[in-house]
Amino acid sequence: MQQNAPTSLHPPTHTPPLTELPIAPTTWRGYLRFLGPGFALAATGVGAGDMIAAAVAGSRYGIAILWAALVGAALKFALNEGMARWQLGTGSTLIEGWMRHLGGWFRIVLLVYLLVWSFVVGGALIAACGLAAHAIYPKISLELWGVLHTVVACALVWGGGYDRFESAMKLLIGLMFCALLGCAFWLKPPWEVLWLSVRDIDLPQHGIALIMGVIGGVGGSVTLLSYNVWMRERRWEGQAWLPAIRADLALAYILTGLFGASVVVLATWTLYQGGLQVQGNRAVLEMARMLGEILGRVGLWVFLLGFWAAVASSMLGVWQSIPCLFCDIVALWKPRPPEEAQAILSTTSPYYRGYLLWQAFPPLLLLFVQKPVALIVLYAVIGALFMPFLAGSLLWMNNHPRWMPAPLRNRWPSNATLTLCLLLFLWLSFRALHTHIGG
Repeated sequence: MQQNAPTSLHPPTHTPPLTELPIAPTTWRGYLRFLGPGFALAATGVGAGDMIAAAVAGSRYGIAILWAALVGAALKFALNEGMARWQLGTGSTLIEGWMRHLGGWFRIVLLVYLLVWSFVVGGALIAACGLAAHAIYPKISLELWGVLHTVVACALVWGGGYDRFESAMKLLIGLMFCALLGCAFWLKPPWEVLWLSVRDIDLPQHGIALIMGVIGGVGGSVTLLSYNVWMRERRWEGQAWLPAIRADLALAYILTGLFGASVVVLATWTLYQGGLQVQGNRAVLEMARMLGEILGRVGLWVFLLGFWAAVASSMLGVWQSIPCLFCDIVALWKPRPPEEAQAILSTTSPYYRGYLLWQAFPPLLLLFVQKPVALIVLYAVIGALFMPFLAGSLLWMNNHPRWMPAPLRNRWPSNATLTLCLLLFLWLSFRALHTHIGG
């Protein structure tokens, strides 16, 4: 194994001196004061893909699949909690751990994956923001709305620090959840039916693949790595921070689960009850149209604003955090003095800003031309392997006696949940590869 990289990457250059490091809270009031990265994580991980998957599944199977959104959120909590424990126990992000312990070949694989992921997902986010804004104000074309969104998001990230970014994400997530939860409550679904659908888990015939897709899709994929970046920004270091981080992540995934459940409720009381089965972006737009018929124009606008906030917050979160992951890779590519590595990690470094431009503007091409088939296949192959790799690496690294201190190693509940994640995402990966390669 290669040990070329520095032991850990230090926080950006604006980090306060050690005497100003935050002290881990020990009370619930203290936890509430430090909440923030969890909001950003929930807002980034929840977007158009989650809405579409939940809406399509809800249109086919109704409230019977409500539990899937909640289970998906719980599994993503387990993955993120394991990543956070790794960082608290080792003082390094998971990307640093991968690059230190998996050898030189892995950094190439990781860099290729990140470049492809950023390009394709960047195009999807731009199109989704354009779609949401065009639905609100159709006098401006979808393409122009997409261009405007990526320019504004890039400018906000370019000129703002983490605190400003977190404040913006809190506003967007507040709008998103209030709007969608509000619409779900407005429909007045019978609570006993909702409770029974969660208590008595049902797997509709021929619907396992779609339901597993809801479980696997809710809460994001590579965006989970963003939490390590935001922990570093907040200087949450050492075992004492574990309870506060668990509280922060619990809130993030409670919100994520409620978001997915709300979309299922909305799809059930519109598409499913209307006998309308839809695919792709049309699911969300048809749901909006039917909500307008049921709840009136106000209900339609509330839903569309919530949809826009969901996709806009995802774009802002990805634009802010993914360049940090690229900077981690660059800083660890070869041995460097700590000062040089620290400069690379700065959000004003040419590496950070260059990658921000890469994911903000070249994907605009995908608005105007069909995505190349080869690119879709490459993304499917690499992307399908990420989630099982993440679960498997946490099972291995968080149990390693030389790398992780005993108090932060996996206990049997974590190992059991991570094993379930590994098996589920391996199955989903097989289906994705079969669909895109095997036909």
